[in-house]
Amino acid sequence: MLHLITGGSGFIGARLAARLHARGERVRVLDMVDDPARAADVEFVPGSVTDPAVVAAAMQGVDVVHHNAALVAQSAAGRDYYRVNEGGSRLVAEAAVQARVRMVMHLSTTAVYGLPPQGPITAATEPRPIEDYGRSKLAGERAMQQICEAAGIPVVTIRPRVTLGAGRLGIFAILFDWIRAGRRVYVIGNGNQRQQFVHVDDLVDFHIHVLDRGQPGTWNVGTDRFGTLRQDLTALITHASSRSRVTGLPVRPAMALLHALHSVGLSPLTAWHYRTYHRDCHFDVAPLLATGWCPRYSNFDMLEESYDWFLAQSATQGDRFAAPHRRMLEQRALRVLKAFS
Repeated sequence: MLHLITGGSGFIGARLAARLHARGERVRVLDMVDDPARAADVEFVPGSVTDPAVVAAAMQGVDVVHHNAALVAQSAAGRDYYRVNEGGSRLVAEAAVQARVRMVMHLSTTAVYGLPPQGPITAATEPRPIEDYGRSKLAGERAMQQICEAAGIPVVTIRPRVTLGAGRLGIFAILFDWIRAGRRVYVIGNGNQRQQFVHVDDLVDFHIHVLDRGQPGTWNVGTDRFGTLRQDLTALITHASSRSRVTGLPVRPAMALLHALHSVGLSPLTAWHYRTYHRDCHFDVAPLLATGWCPRYSNFDMLEESYDWFLAQSATQGDRFAAPHRRMLEQRALRVLKAFS
């Protein structure tokens, strides 16, 4: 069986490619950049999901499509979100229909839900995205489902919580850098919000689990073990033997400041970050557990592993990676705040 992974050099896509390859599957990656750790017999096709010719060529002979390619939240991409996240998904869906693939697995995002409700997000929670990233991802979901399902191709949509594990940098590199330096770790609000994460290996485990079951539908994926944001960050600070401490910020002034800084390009934190991280955000994972899947990592487990990897890679490999979640973000004005924290 031949698997095509769009965005297969990214943090999640590369881990999925390695797992499928280890199972003895044939794997092809379509991405703008190559992964230096890619196995020699995993095929690499350079290009964008917005290029119809590249997508059509990459789709030849494919049995299962894993559509991971997207502009992520911290890209601050504006209208380009729709060109890639919606338009690219549409092109991939149309090529999948032409190639008569057996199934499409589509990786989406929590951001499609917008402001999290009180209590857990469930299968009945209506998506109401609040910014262009979330809106473009929901539009991409709908385009993928409409085109593929009309052709009789089953679609699995996976909406993960924030994904962590060895290899994850991106926005978390800022957190880890501040803890390493013993600076205050600021949270919006009092820190008592419950923020659920998911380990990349648990996410890939579920991805393959539902693939093997051949069961279409939409799945919200997160760990079943997490505390408040303050509790999880405090535990990480203790693990790091850091002088850092968690410090809450008043919600409205913090949001207003972060909005202003982001609007003029001085903060990497986007609307999805500063408008939601003071609220509870967690999935009801009971439906996933009922299928026989069980996450191995708690929030603290994955924060610990991610932080330890961050320290090791900073010492041995430097801070530059190709994919957004695998490279350091520029802290911009936050570096000034760090200096006085």
